[in-house]
Amino acid sequence: FSISEKQMKFSGIQKTSLIDFPNRIASVLFTPGCNLRCPYCYNWRIVVDPKPPFLQEETAFKILESRKKYVDAVVVTGGEPTMHKEIPKFLRKLEERGFAIKLDTNGCYPQVLEECLAYVDYVALDVKTSLEKYARLGAKDTKDLLRTIEILKTGKVEYEFRTTVVPSFVDAEDIAQIGELVKGARNFAFQQFIPEDTLDENFRKLKPHTLETITEFAETMKKYADKIILR
Repeated sequence: FSISEKQMKFSGIQKTSLIDFPNRIASVLFTPGCNLRCPYCYNWRIVVDPKPPFLQEETAFKILESRKKYVDAVVVTGGEPTMHKEIPKFLRKLEERGFAIKLDTNGCYPQVLEECLAYVDYVALDVKTSLEKYARLGAKDTKDLLRTIEILKTGKVEYEFRTTVVPSFVDAEDIAQIGELVKGARNFAFQQFIPEDTLDENFRKLKPHTLETITEFAETMKKYADKIILR
Protein backbone atom coordinates (compact mmCIF):
# COMPACT_ATOMS: atom_id res chain seq x y z
CA PHE A 1 0.00 0.00 0.00
CA SER A 2 1.14 3.51 -0.62
CA ILE A 3 1.72 5.88 2.26
CA SER A 4 1.26 9.00 0.16
CA GLU A 5 -2.47 8.79 -0.45
CA LYS A 6 -4.52 11.80 0.54
CA GLN A 7 -7.05 9.96 2.67
CA MET A 8 -6.48 7.62 5.55
CA LYS A 9 -7.53 4.02 5.33
CA PHE A 10 -7.69 1.60 8.21
CA SER A 11 -7.22 -2.09 8.73
CA GLY A 12 -10.15 -2.22 11.12
CA ILE A 13 -12.27 -0.67 13.82
CA GLN A 14 -13.24 -1.83 17.28
CA LYS A 15 -16.51 -0.09 17.96
CA THR A 16 -16.33 -0.06 21.75
CA SER A 17 -13.38 -0.26 24.13
CA LEU A 18 -13.42 0.39 27.86
CA ILE A 19 -9.67 -0.04 28.34
CA ASP A 20 -7.81 1.84 25.59
CA PHE A 21 -8.47 5.44 26.62
CA PRO A 22 -8.16 6.24 30.36
CA ASN A 23 -11.56 7.09 31.86
CA ARG A 24 -13.38 7.07 28.53
CA ILE A 25 -15.42 4.78 26.35
CA ALA A 26 -13.74 4.84 22.95
CA SER A 27 -13.84 3.43 19.46
CA VAL A 28 -10.46 2.18 18.21
CA LEU A 29 -9.13 2.59 14.65
CA PHE A 30 -6.20 0.46 13.48
CA THR A 31 -3.80 1.86 10.87
CA PRO A 32 -2.01 -0.60 8.56
CA GLY A 33 1.77 -1.08 8.49
CA CYS A 34 4.60 -0.46 10.93
CA ASN A 35 8.31 0.30 10.67
CA LEU A 36 9.19 -2.10 13.51
CA ARG A 37 8.98 -5.89 13.71
CA CYS A 38 8.51 -6.68 17.39
CA PRO A 39 8.54 -10.48 17.68
CA TYR A 40 5.83 -10.35 20.35
CA CYS A 41 3.46 -8.14 18.29
CA TYR A 42 -0.09 -9.48 18.22
CA ASN A 43 -1.37 -7.04 15.56
CA TRP A 44 1.27 -8.44 13.20
CA ARG A 45 -1.14 -9.29 10.39
CA ILE A 46 -1.87 -5.61 9.77
CA VAL A 47 1.82 -4.79 10.25
CA VAL A 48 3.61 -7.26 8.01
CA ASP A 49 1.31 -7.50 5.03
CA PRO A 50 -1.80 -5.33 5.37
CA LYS A 51 -4.52 -6.77 3.15
CA PRO A 52 -7.74 -5.24 1.83
CA PRO A 53 -10.56 -4.68 2.36
CA PHE A 54 -9.49 -1.45 4.03
CA LEU A 55 -11.91 0.77 5.89
CA GLN A 56 -11.97 4.07 4.02
CA GLU A 57 -11.83 7.36 5.90
CA GLU A 58 -15.39 8.36 4.99
CA THR A 59 -16.81 5.04 6.13
CA ALA A 60 -14.87 5.32 9.39
CA PHE A 61 -16.43 8.75 10.01
CA LYS A 62 -19.91 7.39 9.28
CA ILE A 63 -19.48 4.56 11.79
CA LEU A 64 -18.09 6.92 14.44
CA GLU A 65 -20.85 9.49 13.93
CA SER A 66 -23.50 6.78 14.19
CA ARG A 67 -22.11 5.69 17.56
CA LYS A 68 -21.75 9.13 19.08
CA LYS A 69 -24.44 8.62 21.69
CA TYR A 70 -22.40 5.76 23.16
CA VAL A 71 -18.85 6.79 22.37
CA ASP A 72 -17.27 10.24 22.59
CA ALA A 73 -13.65 9.29 22.10
CA VAL A 74 -11.47 7.69 19.44
CA VAL A 75 -8.16 5.87 19.82
CA VAL A 76 -5.94 5.72 16.74
CA THR A 77 -3.49 2.84 17.01
CA GLY A 78 -1.76 0.43 14.68
CA GLY A 79 0.51 -0.70 13.29
CA GLU A 80 2.12 2.72 13.57
CA PRO A 81 -0.23 5.66 12.89
CA THR A 82 2.48 8.31 12.53
CA MET A 83 4.14 6.61 9.55
CA HIS A 84 1.14 7.92 7.56
CA LYS A 85 1.77 11.50 6.52
CA GLU A 86 -1.97 12.21 6.27
CA ILE A 87 -2.69 11.29 9.90
CA PRO A 88 -2.57 14.90 11.25
CA LYS A 89 -5.28 15.94 8.76
CA PHE A 90 -7.42 12.98 9.74
CA LEU A 91 -7.06 13.80 13.44
CA ARG A 92 -8.02 17.41 12.75
CA LYS A 93 -11.25 16.18 11.08
CA LEU A 94 -11.93 13.95 14.09
CA GLU A 95 -11.40 16.86 16.45
CA GLU A 96 -13.70 19.09 14.36
CA ARG A 97 -16.39 16.43 14.81
CA GLY A 98 -16.10 16.80 18.57
CA PHE A 99 -14.34 13.57 19.51
CA ALA A 100 -11.71 13.29 22.23
CA ILE A 101 -8.64 11.69 20.64
CA LYS A 102 -5.92 9.39 21.89
CA LEU A 103 -2.98 8.49 19.69
CA ASP A 104 -0.75 5.45 20.22
CA THR A 105 2.77 5.62 18.80
CA ASN A 106 6.17 3.95 18.89
CA GLY A 107 7.85 7.35 18.69
CA CYS A 108 9.77 6.81 15.45
CA TYR A 109 8.21 9.74 13.56
CA PRO A 110 8.55 12.80 15.82
CA GLN A 111 7.90 15.33 13.03
CA VAL A 112 4.51 13.78 12.23
CA LEU A 113 3.69 13.44 15.92
CA GLU A 114 4.38 17.15 16.46
CA GLU A 115 1.80 17.98 13.78
CA CYS A 116 -0.71 15.69 15.50
CA LEU A 117 -0.38 17.25 18.95
CA ALA A 118 -2.64 20.19 18.10
CA TYR A 119 -5.59 17.79 17.75
CA VAL A 120 -5.09 15.07 20.36
CA ASP A 121 -6.01 14.87 24.03
CA TYR A 122 -3.76 11.99 25.04
CA VAL A 123 -0.70 10.24 23.64
CA ALA A 124 0.55 6.80 24.64
CA LEU A 125 4.17 6.22 23.70
CA ASP A 126 5.57 2.70 23.74
CA VAL A 127 8.99 2.63 25.34
CA LYS A 128 9.59 -0.95 24.40
CA THR A 129 12.90 -1.79 26.03
CA SER A 130 16.33 -0.36 26.88
CA LEU A 131 18.02 1.47 24.01
CA GLU A 132 20.54 -1.22 23.07
CA LYS A 133 17.79 -3.80 22.58
CA TYR A 134 15.87 -1.66 20.10
CA ALA A 135 17.90 -3.08 17.21
CA ARG A 136 16.23 -6.42 17.93
CA LEU A 137 12.88 -4.81 17.11
CA GLY A 138 14.09 -3.62 13.71
CA ALA A 139 14.87 -0.02 14.72
CA LYS A 140 17.77 1.53 12.81
CA ASP A 141 18.53 3.92 15.65
CA THR A 142 16.83 5.49 18.64
CA LYS A 143 17.32 9.21 18.14
CA ASP A 144 13.76 9.73 16.92
CA LEU A 145 12.42 7.90 19.97
CA LEU A 146 14.51 10.13 22.27
CA ARG A 147 13.20 13.21 20.50
CA THR A 148 9.60 12.01 20.88
CA ILE A 149 10.12 11.42 24.61
CA GLU A 150 11.36 15.01 25.01
CA ILE A 151 8.50 16.43 22.92
CA LEU A 152 5.95 14.74 25.19
CA LYS A 153 7.72 15.54 28.46
CA THR A 154 8.00 19.22 27.61
CA GLY A 155 4.63 19.56 25.86
CA LYS A 156 1.13 20.35 27.07
CA VAL A 157 -0.70 17.24 25.91
CA GLU A 158 -1.50 14.58 28.52
CA TYR A 159 0.58 11.46 27.90
CA GLU A 160 1.79 8.17 29.23
CA PHE A 161 4.90 6.16 28.54
CA ARG A 162 4.17 2.47 28.58
CA THR A 163 6.18 -0.72 28.51
CA THR A 164 4.85 -4.19 27.82
CA VAL A 165 6.88 -6.44 30.10
CA VAL A 166 8.06 -9.08 27.64
CA PRO A 167 10.64 -11.42 29.19
CA SER A 168 14.06 -11.08 27.46
CA PHE A 169 13.12 -7.56 26.29
CA VAL A 170 12.11 -6.16 29.67
CA ASP A 171 13.99 -7.73 32.56
CA ALA A 172 15.21 -6.30 35.86
CA GLU A 173 18.38 -4.84 34.31
CA ASP A 174 16.35 -2.93 31.70
CA ILE A 175 14.04 -1.12 34.12
CA ALA A 176 16.47 1.51 35.41
CA GLN A 177 17.67 2.15 31.85
CA ILE A 178 14.09 2.70 30.70
CA GLY A 179 13.60 4.86 33.81
CA GLU A 180 16.51 7.10 32.83
CA LEU A 181 14.96 7.60 29.38
CA VAL A 182 11.61 8.72 30.78
CA LYS A 183 12.89 10.48 33.90
CA GLY A 184 10.40 13.08 35.11
CA ALA A 185 7.46 11.47 33.30
CA ARG A 186 3.94 12.10 34.55
CA ASN A 187 2.44 8.68 33.87
CA PHE A 188 4.20 5.38 33.33
CA ALA A 189 2.30 2.15 32.66
CA PHE A 190 3.52 -1.43 32.80
CA GLN A 191 1.44 -3.78 30.68
CA GLN A 192 1.46 -7.54 31.15
CA PHE A 193 2.63 -9.56 28.16
CA ILE A 194 0.05 -12.09 26.99
CA PRO A 195 1.54 -14.96 24.98
CA GLU A 196 -1.16 -15.26 22.33
CA ASP A 197 -1.00 -14.93 18.56
CA THR A 198 2.44 -13.28 18.30
CA LEU A 199 4.49 -12.57 15.18
CA ASP A 200 7.29 -14.91 16.29
CA GLU A 201 5.75 -18.23 17.26
CA ASN A 202 8.34 -18.76 20.01
CA PHE A 203 6.75 -15.93 21.95
CA ARG A 204 3.42 -17.79 22.01
CA LYS A 205 4.98 -20.21 24.48
CA LEU A 206 6.86 -17.62 26.52
CA LYS A 207 6.03 -17.52 30.21
CA PRO A 208 5.08 -13.97 31.28
CA HIS A 209 6.70 -12.25 34.25
CA THR A 210 4.91 -12.88 37.56
CA LEU A 211 2.89 -10.12 39.19
CA GLU A 212 5.52 -10.10 41.94
CA THR A 213 8.26 -9.31 39.41
CA ILE A 214 6.21 -6.58 37.74
CA THR A 215 5.50 -5.05 41.16
CA GLU A 216 9.26 -4.93 41.76
CA PHE A 217 9.69 -3.22 38.38
CA ALA A 218 7.07 -0.67 39.45
CA GLU A 219 8.96 0.01 42.70
CA THR A 220 12.12 0.78 40.72
CA MET A 221 10.20 2.99 38.28
CA LYS A 222 8.79 5.13 41.11
CA LYS A 223 12.15 6.91 41.20
CA TYR A 224 11.63 8.09 37.64
CA ALA A 225 7.92 8.77 37.09
CA ASP A 226 5.18 10.49 39.13
CA LYS A 227 2.44 7.93 38.65
CA ILE A 228 2.89 4.21 37.99
CA ILE A 229 0.05 2.19 36.47
CA LEU A 230 -0.08 -1.62 36.28
CA ARG A 231 -2.25 -3.15 33.57
